[in-house]
Amino acid sequence: MAIKKEAENLTNRGRGRPKGVRNKNTTILKDALLIAAEKAGGKEGVIGYLTVQAKENPSAFMSLLGKVLPLQITGKDGEAIKVDATVSPATRVREMVKQIAERH
Repeated sequence: MAIKKEAENLTNRGRGRPKGVRNKNTTILKDALLIAAEKAGGKEGVIGYLTVQAKENPSAFMSLLGKVLPLQITGKDGEAIKVDATVSPATRVREMVKQIAERH
């Protein structure tokens, strides 16, 4: 029987989603979530919604933030990171959000 199962698997080879093509349902869900966040944020859109969530649900927001931040951060041109102590963390986060928003 084991030989028969292997033969059946060979006939199904190549019938799945091509490599690199995103799952259609995942893409639809992601788009729906972004549209919902855009509407929930009012005139400020997604950034407005995320700002509210950061205040009202900080644990969930920080968990999400941890997933989207790069795992390894380097300074300009691969140099060591330089910290400017004159800029508050809140100001830096606003600058990062602004830069991300400008990219999209």
